[in-house]
Amino acid sequence: MSVLKRLFAVRSVDSIVRQLEAAPPLKRVLTARSLIAIGLGSTIGTGIFILTGTVAANHTGPALTLALLIAAIGSTFAAICYAEFAAMIPVSGSAYTYSYATLGEAIAWIIGWNLCLEYLMSASAVAVGWSEYVVDILADWNVHLPASLTNAPFGKGEQGWLGLTGAIVNLPAVLVVVTLGWICYVGVRESSTANTIMVIVKVAVIVVFIIAGFSFVDTANWDPYIPPNTGKSGEFGWSGVLTGAGIIFFSYIGFDTAATTAREARNPQRDVPLGILGALGISAVLYVGMAAVMTGMVPYQQLDAAAPVAVALDAHPELSWLGAFVKLGAIAGMTSVVLMSLLGQPRIFLAMSEDGLLPPVVRKVHPKYRTPHVATAWTVVFAALFAGLFPLDVLGELISIGILLAFTAVCIGVLVLRYTRPDAPRPFRVPYAPVTCVLGAVICFGMTSFLPADTWWRLAVWTALGFAIYGLYGYRHSTLRQQGS
Repeated sequence: MSVLKRLFAVRSVDSIVRQLEAAPPLKRVLTARSLIAIGLGSTIGTGIFILTGTVAANHTGPALTLALLIAAIGSTFAAICYAEFAAMIPVSGSAYTYSYATLGEAIAWIIGWNLCLEYLMSASAVAVGWSEYVVDILADWNVHLPASLTNAPFGKGEQGWLGLTGAIVNLPAVLVVVTLGWICYVGVRESSTANTIMVIVKVAVIVVFIIAGFSFVDTANWDPYIPPNTGKSGEFGWSGVLTGAGIIFFSYIGFDTAATTAREARNPQRDVPLGILGALGISAVLYVGMAAVMTGMVPYQQLDAAAPVAVALDAHPELSWLGAFVKLGAIAGMTSVVLMSLLGQPRIFLAMSEDGLLPPVVRKVHPKYRTPHVATAWTVVFAALFAGLFPLDVLGELISIGILLAFTAVCIGVLVLRYTRPDAPRPFRVPYAPVTCVLGAVICFGMTSFLPADTWWRLAVWTALGFAIYGLYGYRHSTLRQQGS
């Protein structure tokens, strides 16, 4: 077998299912309702409570709602494709495993490696946002933490390159990652229960904000809906809307976590598609409603703040009673996103290890908790490191590009498998597959071109590191290759 054929060798769906049946069992305790909550827990967080303000002020203006809708459309096409794969192959690997079954090992490795980028950066980015809100609340109580211990030591300069800020570490961000990592370590049921409680709190906060803030909307703040371009690509105008959609896309990625927990679902063929599509639909409605009210309450220029929702409320003293409630919801929201990111990533590591692309120790399942405890420990260490060292804007851009590429691969993979395995049972089928899959791939990949150029440089470095690991270990230890397939 030539090197090229080895790199693009695919695993059959049947072999993936057989491996799943032979693997150490995980606890099957998740229902459709739990999976929707997991999706919402991973979705509603920093994207709506923090990044929306930055995107509105610097890229879209009031057209933030349009950017969210564009991102939602791309996410919907991808989510439908995810649902077909998740029902057909209920494994932990998500887009990584789906790519292995359709596009080959090398592509699967890069998708899995980029999923690592997504989950690790998501946990880290949201932990940074969590830190900002907690520091703000403590300041309200006259408790002031040293700036050197609440900020990232690396920051993004004018040219997009990283430089030193003088801070030591973002300690609150590190602590929240470690604490939530322990919950993931001891069990999926505990993680799911904690997440459901936090989802209820943050959804209630968003609904109350939309209802209470609606009567304070000044439609003059929506004019012009799309501010004219400043002369720089990505700053207002349609290029700004598309750039905003690319950056804010990571606000919708939570449904991927529902796919990674398929091995712990009671009825994965039915419940995982419901979890994926239910979480995306609910979050899209809440996002657009909140963005419309927020940009209507204050001029978009004022929203470039760590807590844009608080800015909107502070502009209307009549809503001062809602401030503490919103901060509580924001913290609950971001806590659940960190928790779910730390839940999803180890399951990607688990799948990659079971395929021989990562060391065997990674696939170990705890004898008592029935969780991938080694993979969880790896995830917590790396996520805490990134959260402590880097700022939100750098982490947020890396999340978007990683997941956009993964979504593109999943959309293409569904079409490939339709032609290579038309006879395979599909409990859920993508409607109008050629159109849906192509549109999903075009929209998701197209949005990557509107992300800042330095994001591509960082992705190139990450991808080069991934290929080095694959070349030094994964290629030689691949289970597929050792079996001579």
